[in-house]
Amino acid sequence: MCNEDGAIWVVFNGEIYNFRDLRRSLESAGHKFRSRSDAEVIVHNYEDRGAECIADLNGMFALAIWDARISRLTLSRDRVGKKPLYYYDDGRRFLFASELKAILADPSVPREIDYEALGEYLALGYVPSPRTIFKGIRKLPAGHFLVLERGVSNVRRYWDWLPAFRNNGSYTEGDWITQIRALLKTVVRDRLSSDVPLGAFLSGGVDSSAVVATMAELSDHPVKTFSIGFRDERFNELRWAREVAERFGTEHHEWIVEPDAVRELMPRLALHFDEPFGDSSAIPTYYVAEMAKRHVTVVLSGDGGDEAFGGYDRYSEALRERYVDMIPLALRRSILALPSALIPVGVKGHALTRRYQLTAEERYISRMRQVPSEMVPELLTCDALQQAGVGSTAILEQFMRRSEGLDDLSRLQYVDAMTYLPEDILVKVDRATMAHSLEARCPLLDHRFMELAAGIPSDYRLRDGSGKFIFKRALRGLIPDTVLDRPKMGFGVPLRAWFRDDLYEYAAEVLFDPSVGRRGVWRHDALRLLLRNHTRGNRRLQTVIWMILMFETWAQLYLGR
Repeated sequence: MCNEDGAIWVVFNGEIYNFRDLRRSLESAGHKFRSRSDAEVIVHNYEDRGAECIADLNGMFALAIWDARISRLTLSRDRVGKKPLYYYDDGRRFLFASELKAILADPSVPREIDYEALGEYLALGYVPSPRTIFKGIRKLPAGHFLVLERGVSNVRRYWDWLPAFRNNGSYTEGDWITQIRALLKTVVRDRLSSDVPLGAFLSGGVDSSAVVATMAELSDHPVKTFSIGFRDERFNELRWAREVAERFGTEHHEWIVEPDAVRELMPRLALHFDEPFGDSSAIPTYYVAEMAKRHVTVVLSGDGGDEAFGGYDRYSEALRERYVDMIPLALRRSILALPSALIPVGVKGHALTRRYQLTAEERYISRMRQVPSEMVPELLTCDALQQAGVGSTAILEQFMRRSEGLDDLSRLQYVDAMTYLPEDILVKVDRATMAHSLEARCPLLDHRFMELAAGIPSDYRLRDGSGKFIFKRALRGLIPDTVLDRPKMGFGVPLRAWFRDDLYEYAAEVLFDPSVGRRGVWRHDALRLLLRNHTRGNRRLQTVIWMILMFETWAQLYLGR
């Protein structure tokens, strides 16, 4: 879209939820519109405000604005990073796209693995921004914009969740509940505007149930809901999803994921995710998106509630572990050094003895590490290890340092919202839904809702070991008590059992393919030992196996031409 005289152009992906309010203001200022598109609002707002106009937008977006008057390019992503934006700058050309594979369509762009990025992938399960798995190709971080002028690019952050934590309000519990309920209705209503069929993902947890309940209240027709499950009841949440669907009279749909389907799915995941992606919950997310697309074009999800209200179990576990800090660090290390060395990786007790030899900040970072640092040298060849190292967690350490001065819970929430949320959760949802041309909207990730939650004192967010304390209070009477009071399950996948039975042969086929050896990344003997230790012993190595499978499936597709 362009402005009146064609001097300002925008290339835009996403949705701007407050574009009508912005349009009215711009029209009052004399701007002339030729369409009803939210994209056109961006160019007119840029005319008035320049690159700072990005902060006026409430939505999910990746965008590029070209200002022909001064030959300036501005790129930006939304605050929390729902939409991706890749770029490549070799000093002569500047390429940008919503997908890495679009940049790779230029045959002159080199496909050289960034081994430091590989190390980060092993540590975190994803490659964090601004790095990508390829040298020279970058990701614009969430909440940032990039300005390219006279061949020089500058990247700046325009939104940060941190200030909201430092503005704790002093309201009563009842006041917080009133504000949560009112804003929940607002952010859901903002996302119900659609010219196409609309539904919701329903896991049966608190967050998705809250979104569905609010949709049902605001809609004049039954909400379409979509749930995924497994035959292994330890991972199956369908009965709670059904209870919510029955409570609100939704048009409900379900899908059971079978392990046999994973063989066919792996290349599709690798294709759509563009980079190695180690979160196995991409499997059910892909299938629930495929099911939903048969019925709707837009879905609402409950993503963001755990980060906003302290819902992850690891938060309460990390706070409970603070008692170990009463024992001097040097003493802890001398006592636990031998046990941690004797217990193999994957055996119960190994992670705990290693973690108790760390500071509080280091303990949390170790919880987020996917492949233990002591295991990486066993897996990588000498050449690969020399370049990748054992896997950096510097991105987590960076945000730990930024959040100094906050209380313990707020620090953990902030680190997750700046790293795990945009680099894992939202990547998973965006790629899985876009693979089916399905648009996913996340009301709980509206920046107004996140800032409200951050301003709530931490003892209202997590109390007596229970996360989302105040959010659940606000939802009491709106969604079933059985959903509010049940233990948190998470969106897990029964990989441990699958790799011992149904998927053993498939894993062996991929890991022992001759092309794996030719790439020179993994030690062949280590991969055999890895699979044998998992399938025949008591070691839980399913996450490591999955991450290597995903890397190798990705490599087969992306490292050739």
